[in-house]
Amino acid sequence: MSPLRLGPLLRFVDETSATLWVETEHAASVTVRAADAVGEARTFAVHGHHYALVEVDGLAPGTRTPYVVEVDGGRVWPPEDSPFPAPVIGTLEAGRPLRMLFGSCRVSVSHDRAGNDLHGVDALRAYALHLAGDTSAGVADDEWPDLVLFLGDQVYADDTSDEMKEFIEQRRDPEQAPWYELQDYEEYAHLYRLAWSDPANRWLLSTLPSAMIFDDHDIRDDWNTSATWRAQMEATDWWHDRVVGGLASYWVHQHLGNLSPAERAEDALWQRVKAHDGPEELDLSAELDALAERADQEPDSYRWSFCRDFDTQARLVVIDSRAARVLTSELRCMLDDEEMAWLDERMVGDVDHLIVGTSLPFLLAPALHHVEAFSEALAQGRLGRIFKPLGERARQAADLEHWAAFQDGFQKVGRMVVEVAAGERGRAPRTVTFLSGDVHHSYVALAEPDPASGRIAHSAIVQAVCSPIRNPLPRVMRAATALAAYGAARPTGRLLGGRVPRSPLRWRLPHGPWYDNNLAVLELRESALHLAWSRGGTDGEPDRPVLEQVARVDVPFRS
Repeated sequence: MSPLRLGPLLRFVDETSATLWVETEHAASVTVRAADAVGEARTFAVHGHHYALVEVDGLAPGTRTPYVVEVDGGRVWPPEDSPFPAPVIGTLEAGRPLRMLFGSCRVSVSHDRAGNDLHGVDALRAYALHLAGDTSAGVADDEWPDLVLFLGDQVYADDTSDEMKEFIEQRRDPEQAPWYELQDYEEYAHLYRLAWSDPANRWLLSTLPSAMIFDDHDIRDDWNTSATWRAQMEATDWWHDRVVGGLASYWVHQHLGNLSPAERAEDALWQRVKAHDGPEELDLSAELDALAERADQEPDSYRWSFCRDFDTQARLVVIDSRAARVLTSELRCMLDDEEMAWLDERMVGDVDHLIVGTSLPFLLAPALHHVEAFSEALAQGRLGRIFKPLGERARQAADLEHWAAFQDGFQKVGRMVVEVAAGERGRAPRTVTFLSGDVHHSYVALAEPDPASGRIAHSAIVQAVCSPIRNPLPRVMRAATALAAYGAARPTGRLLGGRVPRSPLRWRLPHGPWYDNNLAVLELRESALHLAWSRGGTDGEPDRPVLEQVARVDVPFRS
């Protein structure tokens, strides 16, 4: 058995440095060698699992350098018999147009005919084979993405595969709560292993930098929909271990790699890892569980959102739209005060492109937006207290919990967008673009400021959605979402006698929706924002999907 249990995942990469994540079978020293650049780290332990985050510095900008991983001095990656090209670290280069993949919602099931019949072809795996040259003539270096942004539901803790169910049956009685849903950290660790072990996807994650943010299924469907939902969960005898295990495993598997070395250095728990110099492996289990429990109960105690600047070309702001919510009888908001202030500081111009990643679409299809805004008014008692229970039941039953259903946050962020696009927060960018997932269909929305504001947008305001990577929307729901996309979302100040506030934006969906399993690419070209969605197609060979383009949209820049 290889001492490398999972990974490597290539995570944060800039012009001269890279971060790689691994899980090993035992306590070990991990080394990454990329030509003359070498990084080394000891593992740390969490609930019997062993992890290392290796920082490699001294790389040359704009280069693609092959690398190897060693555990205790022995080479473990790439495998000697790998059918894939050598993994590389591709560094950024100032001024080179940013090219980024994005998508969300990917279940971890088999890639055979049975798995494809149930969930379709895995678009991530199709892209991996495409990049590897397995199903094409290969991809030129200047066409390689700079990173992939996963916008939630990397794992499904509440809708488990047959393989995950088998693991649960070996540990406990699935007839008892939480049944076949995940119970604790150990089960999360196994779920991540299932999600990231397919050879093609494992190779892709080892050679393409990634950034990630959670959504509800990483913890549980409708996570933090409302105070009522939280009270229902906290009344059970299993929720505590579930949310602690989910957030603790997220910190290890996803969050740490989102941060630059300098940002990680400011994390108190990571400081413990870096400062440890004892003879035994550092065990973070108790401290990490405490952090996760505190982050769940006191959202402003820890920040999951993150921000990256790509020289002056682009700023990527990725928002936690799940754990940072305010859920009280007096106020519902997608972000608490500290998180909103953090976002406000970063929603500024003086970059060519401002890109905002949020797992939940900021701009929904017009009809859906109005329905969700109405549902909040109903649940908050603005139409009479007698309707509040009905509003809450409707919200949970129909998943009415996107930005539109948290109007306080929607209004604040919408005003930020208008001010940025109007040049009131520094030089107006060419685009202000939201990248999102969650809704299991894909589309592009184009927005303008509310004419009543008197503001003129100098930036194109775009909402691009790519969902799912692998978990298609049931056909019965497709007609409803297609119908909801028609028309335009106009200011709603007159709706219900002012019980729903007037929107700072109005928008329409000129492109979409489409329902394939997709992975999308965003490319910052000279005169337009280029977006393209691709799926995996099979021709009698379910294990060898070919990448096929589904849609292409070019959004021209404003003069």
